[in-house]
Amino acid sequence: MHNMKLCYADPKEDFAILAAWFTLLEGVKNTENGLQEYYEINKARIFQKLAEKDTGEITGFYWATRAVSKSDVCHIELYVEPTFRSQGIGDSLFDDLLHILISNQVNTLWARVYDDCPAGLHFAKKHGFQTHHHTLGMTLDLKDFDDLPYLALIHRLQGEGFRFTSMAELGNSEETQQQLYLLNDTTAMETMGGDGEHSWDSFDAFKREVCQAEWYDPNGQMLVIDTKTGEFVAMSAITRFAGSDAAYNLHTGVDKHYRGQKLAQAVKAKALCYARDVLNMSQVQTHHRELNAPMIAIDQKFGYTLSTGYYRMVKYLYQTE
Repeated sequence: MHNMKLCYADPKEDFAILAAWFTLLEGVKNTENGLQEYYEINKARIFQKLAEKDTGEITGFYWATRAVSKSDVCHIELYVEPTFRSQGIGDSLFDDLLHILISNQVNTLWARVYDDCPAGLHFAKKHGFQTHHHTLGMTLDLKDFDDLPYLALIHRLQGEGFRFTSMAELGNSEETQQQLYLLNDTTAMETMGGDGEHSWDSFDAFKREVCQAEWYDPNGQMLVIDTKTGEFVAMSAITRFAGSDAAYNLHTGVDKHYRGQKLAQAVKAKALCYARDVLNMSQVQTHHRELNAPMIAIDQKFGYTLSTGYYRMVKYLYQTE
C-alpha cells in the first residue's frame, strides 16, 4: 500500500461520508448533522481517524467510543471502502487504533460484524477478536400481520386488571421515565442468553441516552400496568429511526413475576399496530440474542422471518488479575 496517510476527520468536511458509512455499518440512517452533534457532545470519549490517499480521496476510517461508566472499554467501528480493500488499509487503521487505545489504558474492545460478511469476520479474528455471542436479525412484513387474535387477548387481560397504555398517554414525566427505566433495565438484564448486566449505569444515563434521544417516541413506548399495584409490568418499545423505511422494535420485556400470561405478545401487538397504523410502516425489524428462545418463538408466531444478524466480537488487550 502506497500514498496513504492517517489523519483526524474534520467534522465540517468529512462527516458527510462518515455518516453514509455509519449508515451501512449500523443499518440505521445517519446524517451529517446528527453525527456532528453526537461528536460535539461525546468527543472526549471518541478516538477517530481517516485513511486518505495523497489525492485527498478518503478510503476508510476507524471510530472508537469509550464507554461512559467503564473507561477501559471501547466500542469500535472500522471500515474500508470496498474498492480499496486487500491493500493493507484496514490493517494500518487497526494498528494505529490499537496503539492509541493501549496508550489510553483501554483493555476491552467490542466490535460488531454482520453474519453475512465472512471477510469482516476473518479480519476481526485475524486481529485477535473472539465471538462473544450471535444476534439474529428478524423482519416482519406488516401486511401479513393479523392483529385480531391479539385484540381478544388484550381484552381478556384488561378484564384481569391490566391497563395498556403508552409513555405519551402517561405524560412522559420524569416520574414515569423512572418507572420505564427500572422495567427496561431489569427485563433486559433478565433476557435469556444475555449477560445479566445493567444496560445503563444510572437513571440519568437512561434519560440522556434514551428519553432525550432523537429516536425516542413516547407514543411508541407501549406499557402494561398492573392496576392493583400501579406497577409497570410489561413493555414493548418501537420507533422509526430518521430516514429509515422500516420501524424498529427496540425491546420487549415482562417483569419475571408476571410471565406466563401472554403479556409480551399482547404489548408487542400494540407496538406493531402503532407501527402499521400510526407510523404507516410496512415493515418492522428487530434483533434477538440467538439463545433468547422465548422471544424468538413469539416473533416467529407473529410472522417474523430471519434476516441479517451480527456477531458481537471482543478483544482483550491485556489480562487483569
